[in-house]
Amino acid sequence: MHSSLVALLLAPLASAATANLVTDVRTLIARQDFASAEKQVADYRARAGGSVEVAEAVSWLGRGALASGQLDRAERYAAEARKLSLDLLRTRPLDAEKHLPLAFGASIEVHAQVLAARGERSEAVAFLRGELAAYGNTSIHERIRKNINLLSLEGKPAPPLAAERWLDGKAVPLTDLRGRTVLLFLWAHWCGDCKAMAPVVAALRQQYSGLAVVGPTRLYGYVGGGIDASPAEELKYIGEVKQKYYGSLAGMPVPVGASIFRSYGVSTTPTLVLIDRAGIVRLYHPGAMTQGELAARVEPLAGR
Repeated sequence: MHSSLVALLLAPLASAATANLVTDVRTLIARQDFASAEKQVADYRARAGGSVEVAEAVSWLGRGALASGQLDRAERYAAEARKLSLDLLRTRPLDAEKHLPLAFGASIEVHAQVLAARGERSEAVAFLRGELAAYGNTSIHERIRKNINLLSLEGKPAPPLAAERWLDGKAVPLTDLRGRTVLLFLWAHWCGDCKAMAPVVAALRQQYSGLAVVGPTRLYGYVGGGIDASPAEELKYIGEVKQKYYGSLAGMPVPVGASIFRSYGVSTTPTLVLIDRAGIVRLYHPGAMTQGELAARVEPLAGR
């Protein structure tokens, strides 16, 4: 299984409003106690029926089973989470609240990754493309695209950087990057892992003179503390965050645009994409990497 996938599957949820059922199930999964987790779900379901909480809890059972290599169990859970989610979608839009997209998105992800783990990669990609066509206008677009990219992007031409704006107005013609090895460091102003990754990226940029670093980000509609903000206010805030936490990456061009995050499937930050001198993706990695891990991929492409 893709090494970054395991970390993603068991990563903490961003929302603090997760139901107690989901919290309890995740705790049991971490202990590899699937029997007790299943009982928790069954007991809750007997009381509440096929609720959003049940769908999300079952989806976490699928993620846990996949991460532990139990493919048949993971597939069974994914199918159940999908059925529960589709039943709920009969009465509400997917993005009517936060947890249904998590449950349904996970069911799609787990099914595709099970297919890939069984050697059916082309079938997995075809399934994901079908789901993207059906749900590409919802919040799970980036998650589906991420999984397509995990299975198919490496070795293919890099998607274009269609920036809607540039931080500080410092536009960089993409033609300037031709003939250079490029590391895309896709980050978000609220992301702690991104801040921790900045010194690693900066060290590699200094070590490898042939490496260009570009730091795409996007607007989320809020600033620190989750306070709603206009695009101008948020851009100003992003500039302040960059100055405070990314000083080691001074001069890094920052294209800003949701379209970049959609095409690169950035549902996880940071996402790291390494592109060779011919414009071919050689690494697609949602999540952080150590300096050693990343250097091992940069070295053959950028030299010293």
